[in-house]
Parts: sequence; C-alpha cells; structure tokens
Amino acid sequence: MTIWNQFYECFIEKQRYLMYLEGLFHTLIIALGAALIGLAVGILITAIRVVPKKHFFFRLLEKIADLYVTVIRGTPVVLQLMICYFVLFASIKSVWQGIPVAAITFGLNSGAYMAEILRSGIRSVSAGQMEAARSLGLPWTPGFLKVVLPQAIKTSIPTIFNEFITLIKETSVAGYVGIPDLSKVQSYVTTQTMEMFMPLLIIAAIYLAVVLGLQAIQKKIEKAMSKSDREGARV
Repeated sequence: MTIWNQFYECFIEKQRYLMYLEGLFHTLIIALGAALIGLAVGILITAIRVVPKKHFFFRLLEKIADLYVTVIRGTPVVLQLMICYFVLFASIKSVWQGIPVAAITFGLNSGAYMAEILRSGIRSVSAGQMEAARSLGLPWTPGFLKVVLPQAIKTSIPTIFNEFITLIKETSVAGYVGIPDLSKVQSYVTTQTMEMFMPLLIIAAIYLAVVLGLQAIQKKIEKAMSKSDREGARV
C-alpha cells in the first residue's frame, strides 16, 4: 500500500478527518482552560509570596505556596493527571468525557510555572513603582493589583504565551486516561484501519502546524511590544 493510500484511508476515507478536527478542538479547549486556570493560580501564588509578612497567617500561606510549587514541579504531569482523574475528580470525569478534569489538572500544573514567570516579571518592575503608589495613599493590595501586577504581566506576556504553547504539547498525555484529545485519535483510527504509522504522522503534522502558527503569533506580539517600548522610551 502506497503512502497516499495510507493517508487516504487514515484521514479522508469515511470522513475520518473529522475525528482529528474534534480531537484538535478538545486539545485547544483543554490547553486554553488550563492556561486561564494556571494564570489565576500563578497570580495568587505570586501575591502570597510578595505580600508583606507582618502576620503569621501570611507566612503560613507562603510555606503552603512554596510546598505547592515544589510538589507540582517535582512530579510528572501524567501522574498528576491520573491522581486527579481517578481520585480527586472522579465524580466529574464523565462530564464532557473528562475534558474539565484535564483542564483543571493541567491548569494546576501550569500554575506553579506561571508563578515563577510572574515572580520574574515582578522583579523586573522597579521597586519605586510600589513606593510611588503607597505615597499616593494606595494600600498594598490595590497598589500591587493596579500598579505592579499589570506591568509584570505585560513584561511576562511572551513567556506566558510560550507556556501556552508548552501546554498544547503537554496535553497529549490526556489520552493516557481515555480523554479524547488529539493524541487519542490515533487509537481510534488504528482500530478501524489497522494502520499505526500514518495516524501518528498525521497527528504529529497537526501539532507541528499549530505550534508553528502560535510561534509566529508570539513573534508578532514580541515585535509589537518591543516597538511600543521603544516609542515609550522616546516619549
């Protein structure tokens, strides 16, 4: 059987391309949901780490946040997925075929990395920004949320976007627990056609096309931000 015949059988025949499109849609939904959850968790962890430790409660929260980051970054994401899918969120794994569980799991995983990204972004913001906010009468929390955090997020946008690209690829392990993401399509197609190599090749090509497209968008964002910074410096 020629390569074209294999491709036709695995992608075009019986409209099997619809399975790939559905799997890609699920993958993008999981990655986008995880990115939003991860950003929210990252902001929370970062705030806990930088808030003034005047009370024991805040010092305790910092210890918990540090433990969270250590555990998440020190264990495999596929193990975290299995724990969440089969134990922690077993009651909702049937909802949307487990897609919400995958989004939550990868979001909690991404949150640990987002926290490090945002902490680096905050370090790039001059300490005088918070001092200026406090001198204008803003308490610490509004000053952090309105002055420091927006600047840190703007500085971190390229890295945050890169984390989203990483999530696109990391979600490929969702198929290990039966979640119908793009990588899981291979087992469906192989069962129907008895072809192993061609479905994997098609899936790899789809992942590559998506990642290259996102990287092109990332470069445009970085170029626009660099241009904006140069114009701001002239002013």
